[in-house]
Amino acid sequence: MPIIVGLGNIGVEYENTRHNVGFKVIDALAKTLSVKLGPGRGPFHVAEGRHRGQKLILMTPDTYMNRSGLAVNKALNWYHLNPEDCLICYDDIDLPLGKIRLRKKGSAGGHNGIADIIEKLGTQHFPRLRIGIGNNFARGHLVDYVLSPFKKHELETVEESIQDAHDAVLCYVREGINKAMNSYN
Repeated sequence: MPIIVGLGNIGVEYENTRHNVGFKVIDALAKTLSVKLGPGRGPFHVAEGRHRGQKLILMTPDTYMNRSGLAVNKALNWYHLNPEDCLICYDDIDLPLGKIRLRKKGSAGGHNGIADIIEKLGTQHFPRLRIGIGNNFARGHLVDYVLSPFKKHELETVEESIQDAHDAVLCYVREGINKAMNSYN
């Protein structure tokens, strides 16, 4: 049973920021699966659902991005799952706006949320789904960029990438990471 984690920052002020596309993927999946996330047994919100007979768990941390590892670790422990069973969905400035990329494992690539997850889990061996948010910002303004909302002309592309990520997650649940990578990368 996989757990699908969407990363983002808690709080209304961050709701529609670039850094919260992971949360948006979970929202789309929850709608498709007709489930509603509720408080979990730790600093996270969770819902259990089914897709074509497969059980899965949707989860969002109730922590800020750079503390995501605490929530992911507690959820994995609660459900008695391994890091390899945990697909992390998150924003990536190294991908063009609208592109998605699945990987079986990897480094943090400068992403503080992933760095914290790697530290708390003690491994880089967990699948991840990166959602491109572009990198159209001036040097030294990374934080301002990821914590800003998408521009109006970017919204259609972002919605398409969230739908692509949604579809890639469901492929991962049905057919595994290799098939999902082959189909969506």
